[in-house]
Amino acid sequence: MNAEESTGFGRFRSLFCPVHKHELGLFLPLWLIFFFICFNYNVLRSAKDSLVVTAPSAGAEAIPFLKVWAILPMAIVMTLLFTRLSNRFKMEKVFYIMMGLFLGFFVLFSTILYPMSDTLHPHTFANNLESYLPEGLRGLVAVIRNWTFTAFYIMAELWGTTIMTVLFWGFANEILNVNIAKRFYVLILIGGNLSAICAGSISSFYSGLGKTWGLAYGMDPWHCSLLLITSTLVVSGIIVVGIFRWLHTRTLAHKDYQPTPEEASAPRVKMSMRKNFKYLANSKYLLYIAMIVLTYNICINLTEVVWKDQLHQLYVTDTNSFNAYMGKVTMWVGILATVIALFSSILIRRMSWTFNAMIPPFILLVAGVGFFSFLVFKDSMLGLSIASILGSTPYALGVFFGSVQQCFSRASKYTIFDATKELAFIPLSKESKLKGKAAIDGVGSRLGKSGSAIIFQVLLMFLVTVHSTIPYVGLILLLVVGAWLFAVYALGKKFNELTSEQKTTAPATPQPVAQEAIT
Repeated sequence: MNAEESTGFGRFRSLFCPVHKHELGLFLPLWLIFFFICFNYNVLRSAKDSLVVTAPSAGAEAIPFLKVWAILPMAIVMTLLFTRLSNRFKMEKVFYIMMGLFLGFFVLFSTILYPMSDTLHPHTFANNLESYLPEGLRGLVAVIRNWTFTAFYIMAELWGTTIMTVLFWGFANEILNVNIAKRFYVLILIGGNLSAICAGSISSFYSGLGKTWGLAYGMDPWHCSLLLITSTLVVSGIIVVGIFRWLHTRTLAHKDYQPTPEEASAPRVKMSMRKNFKYLANSKYLLYIAMIVLTYNICINLTEVVWKDQLHQLYVTDTNSFNAYMGKVTMWVGILATVIALFSSILIRRMSWTFNAMIPPFILLVAGVGFFSFLVFKDSMLGLSIASILGSTPYALGVFFGSVQQCFSRASKYTIFDATKELAFIPLSKESKLKGKAAIDGVGSRLGKSGSAIIFQVLLMFLVTVHSTIPYVGLILLLVVGAWLFAVYALGKKFNELTSEQKTTAPATPQPVAQEAIT
């Protein structure tokens, strides 16, 4: 721990709350903004999966097709919109515009699109299409059939990419240096983990309340739950906008946070999709970050589709029960992530970047091997015997082991993975941060999810069902984790070189790194 980190802290605070009193005006708003953004993200995560997987003539098979043919194109469109807005307006105004766009859609969906879904969905066309296409493309037909649900899934997914990853973390990376970020980021991520606990509890509660209201008033139970969910999303979003505005008018308006004359006179970074990706292609440093993001998203989505298929077997079309279970998993992810964060806060400040960045792939590898091993043998005598001894069914146990795997994998992602990934951006120049982050987080993460989706689509064309793909998916998972570990090792060496150079030249205030230094 360096002198800057430890000055003014007792032993306990230096380990668990390394924030100076004069930094609270910056730290607390960032913490609260991230808390409420993550709260919405976790509520939406449960709702979008429940809506799509339990939709008419759908299932987990729809998710791979959604990732490629719906979400990826819209992620590119959203990134184009973000770059255009960033070139025209200041980041603060871009933030307000994007928040308004997302919240407006969720209100439109719950009040108009969902109530009219039976009229708007082309069931006759979808039935005819299904009769001509191979059975392995049933998931693609479901995407078309339930197009309003597809739109909701897209916007819910892009909330995480656009609002949380690109806007919030891009803003945080711009105003903080490496030393402050090492102290702030894990604590901010704990706020996100606590929001998952709250969001999971709220999702489960709203599902139960929606059922009660539906029976009492003769309404669609899921629509009742959806109205409650949307109202909560809007209130949370308004709070985020209010705090963000306060941060700019109070803390960031202070002279200590104003740009230096050199920074103020520096030309504004102009972005375009083509130039952003060209910039990315010319930097090995950024390519390694992209590879880490890509491999993580492939891994987590390979396991996620298999797990949701097991879950669908239990709840079929009961959307509220599906959402309630997803809410409980989200809550446990938050609890585990909070516990992990308490230890990772110490590890990130005391151990190397590489050591910390290696932890998530190892966790996913161990948990994934356990989950897939059970699924492969669950219909054997051994699997049936285990289910009988535990007084359960193979599908229920498959859901349980998948839930455990998801909890540990996502908990490590929301703590160590996110913290190390964001730290990797900080030593770069402002241009590298903006262009690299827009390309990697705006589209790169979607490419990872799309990569896993393409793998599933190919497998489904030959094997038809998700269950039949399990042995092959498990093998692919091992190969991708290997690539992830390689990227972490290679990036760690370059990260250490950059941070060492910056400490030598300017210990207190990291200076921009020339593009040549990271290629």
